[in-house]
Amino acid sequence: MLMHPSAPLSREEAAHLLRRYGITPTHQRLEIAHALFSRRQHLSADQILAAVNLRHSETSKATVYNTLKLFLEKGLVREVIVDPTKVFYDPNTEPHHHFYNLANGELIDIDAGDMQVTGLPAAPDGMVAERVDIIIRIRPEDTAEATAPSCRARTVACLDSAPSPSRVPKDNLG
Repeated sequence: MLMHPSAPLSREEAAHLLRRYGITPTHQRLEIAHALFSRRQHLSADQILAAVNLRHSETSKATVYNTLKLFLEKGLVREVIVDPTKVFYDPNTEPHHHFYNLANGELIDIDAGDMQVTGLPAAPDGMVAERVDIIIRIRPEDTAEATAPSCRARTVACLDSAPSPSRVPKDNLG
């Protein structure tokens, strides 16, 4: 598993990383990997495309999506779907969860050790749970609760009527 690098990743280090995951480091793949791993951020495909095209305008949207699909298949990144219209790519593949800020669209990592998940239902016959992804949707305390109905309609864990996430004991999150 890959953890966030402690320092920005150089293109040489990106090439080594791609090779380690069995990915041929083409010019465009290197640029996409550099855009993802040179920051400690969760980026959408459009944000990655914009970052890559700041340096080299020859990268197409299709190339970015195809490369991200390859990175996903090889386990280099995680896909974080916060709602059907917002997908982020996370270079941190260690077990962790997320806060999703409804006000500004920011994803914030939550260390898996900071939460306990209990009471999961048994998987259907012949199936096993591969992983549990938790996205806790947050908003500033002073934001009107107008976001709550849309939040409820599309979330697994929406805390619109719960205490602020910073005050929720970890035992109550699972």
